[in-house]
Amino acid sequence: MIDAELIRSAQEGDRDSLVRLLELIEPSVYRTAYYVLGNEHDALDASQEALIRIYTKITTYQEKAKFSTWVQRIVTNVCIDKFRKKKETVSIDQYELTLRDLQNVEQEVVKSGVAAEVREAINQLSEHQRTVITLRYLQDLSYGEIAEVMNMPLNTVKSYLYRARQQLQELLKEYQKGGV
Repeated sequence: MIDAELIRSAQEGDRDSLVRLLELIEPSVYRTAYYVLGNEHDALDASQEALIRIYTKITTYQEKAKFSTWVQRIVTNVCIDKFRKKKETVSIDQYELTLRDLQNVEQEVVKSGVAAEVREAINQLSEHQRTVITLRYLQDLSYGEIAEVMNMPLNTVKSYLYRARQQLQELLKEYQKGGV
């Protein structure tokens, strides 16, 4: 939870407060960017750009919305811009596997395989479905907050989430069968 006093202090020009605020939100910003864009390189670029926008626009934040919602809206918009500009590329980071402990090799392989399948399935969703799934399940935003971040009606958010969950279930069933 981010302290309202820290936000006010950052808005008033206290550099240390602003830096502290950016440090606190950086993991959440990166996580959103990673799951929306699907690879580390693009996520790093997008999260850097989003943090710069937050840095330069902190004075425009108004307490009408939660600070986290305001931040997620900026990150989502940056990701959508990047997603639209992105040419078809192949990500190799899903094929990388780090085996930290030889005793847990089998467990690491299984966990990595499942995570890769889930990431791959999420990447096959439409732009809006991928974004609502990320905001709901990875950032734990409410339906109302997602509607605000994405600037769309609440029922549209619910519809995207419903369809995304159905499509993810089907895709993951196919992975289990070995069909995809």
